[in-house]
Amino acid sequence: MLARNWWAIALRGAIAILFGVIAFATPLAALGSLVLLYAAYMLLDGVFAIVAGLRAAAHHERWGLLVLEGIFDLAAAAVAFLLPGITLLVFIYILAIWAVVSGAAMTVAGFRLHLAHGRWLLVVSGLVSLVWGLLLICTPFIGAIVLTWWLGAYAVVFGAMLLGLAFRLRSRHVVVL
Repeated sequence: MLARNWWAIALRGAIAILFGVIAFATPLAALGSLVLLYAAYMLLDGVFAIVAGLRAAAHHERWGLLVLEGIFDLAAAAVAFLLPGITLLVFIYILAIWAVVSGAAMTVAGFRLHLAHGRWLLVVSGLVSLVWGLLLICTPFIGAIVLTWWLGAYAVVFGAMLLGLAFRLRSRHVVVL
């Protein structure tokens, strides 16, 4: 299932890296802009996760965790778009909960992935999400600049892991005509 949809994973990785670079390039941006940037990222990531899940379901493959992650991503995007004046503390907790939930889902999915298809890449990206979310929960009063740097670093590492997984899956994908 994942090998067939390697391109969706690659897009998710590229979008995450782009988001990370933007976060590093504009560390003094207002938190409201960061919230909207995060919302746009979550919207795109959620759509691609759901698309990958629906494609998997159409082929009677595992799809539940992808769709669940996509729904959670879309919910996080909606909250961020509809409440742009949200406080820093609430925003940090939204980010932290999303990172913990999606990290746990990706880690579980990674252990189900065949070793030759890049299991460790999916597990590591899930663990990166988990650790990042737990760090945010433990230090909720960090400054906006530090949050921007953490978010940028997380997005770049997460995106790189997804790109690595996507290209490994692409090499395993066999097109049947």
